Amino acid sequence: MIEGILFAIFAGLVLGLYALPEKFTKDFKYENTWSLFFLLTMFVVPIIASITLINGFGDIFGNMPTDIWIKMGLTSFLWGIGVMMWSKAINHIGLSLGFSLFIGTIILVGSLLPYIEEGLPESNVLTAVLIGLAVVLVGIFANGKAGLLREKDEAKEDEKTGKGSMVTGILIAVIGGLLATGFSYANAAGRPYLHEASQAAGNAEWVTAVAVMFPIFLSGGIVMTAFFLWQLSQKKAWGDFKTPAFGKNFVLILIMAVFHYGASALFAFAAYKLGNSGNTVGYAIFNTSCVVTAIMSGIITKEWVKASGKAKGFLYLGLSCMVIGIIVVAYANSLAA
Repeated sequence: MIEGILFAIFAGLVLGLYALPEKFTKDFKYENTWSLFFLLTMFVVPIIASITLINGFGDIFGNMPTDIWIKMGLTSFLWGIGVMMWSKAINHIGLSLGFSLFIGTIILVGSLLPYIEEGLPESNVLTAVLIGLAVVLVGIFANGKAGLLREKDEAKEDEKTGKGSMVTGILIAVIGGLLATGFSYANAAGRPYLHEASQAAGNAEWVTAVAVMFPIFLSGGIVMTAFFLWQLSQKKAWGDFKTPAFGKNFVLILIMAVFHYGASALFAFAAYKLGNSGNTVGYAIFNTSCVVTAIMSGIITKEWVKASGKAKGFLYLGLSCMVIGIIVVAYANSLAA
């Protein structure tokens, strides 16, 4: 169990850092950065990784039952919409708050979805999980309050601050988080078959995580590709790819793509190592670790430099509640062991 928890924490650390390189790109509009990112992370990286690392790749996916394809495909498509909204929320409300609200919503809903496939645990385990998630919910509300206070503080010093931008960003983050819980369900639905098929083909245990990510990322990438092709044309941003900074931007965005994909694969492996309720507990630990990392990154990059002490107080309260909540959820997993 300890190994699974450590993998889940490390996966969250990687995911929490994935969007940081975006702050250092130059001459790219939002549409340029994120269209290239989604192309790399949803198609290029997982296709290369899957074909290279999975023995019997064709047989494993060629023989996968239709109902599993449908379950994984539909829920991954919703996850893709959610992740796309996440990137928009970050632009509205910043890295730290965008992550905390989006991921907090995912923790609350996504941690419970695997029970649809796996069945409910014993009552004492379920009670402990629900208590932990309730504490996380308090943290989400505190982070939302921190964001609203930060907007007021920044508006006093910067007249350019949009009056409804923070509320809009919070709504985008929460709705996107609800849709993105499809990832958790897709992982729970596809893992049993893919693990058995991968092992039968002679692959190492960790390769199952790569196999699970393949249909999830490709299905999720469809909606993002369509959206950003339209956005690049609408905003007339195609020409912005022609910049002396393209090479540097490409490397930064490739790092984002590898971190994003790698974090998801690490989570899938962590969920396996955690055993019973691994998808639930691992998902909560993974995402909370991500939030902590993202908030710290946002503080380091001075997103909260203009925020008042009161706003920062709510931010730290929210962060503390999420950490405490996840400790309770981890304890719940020990009860199930």
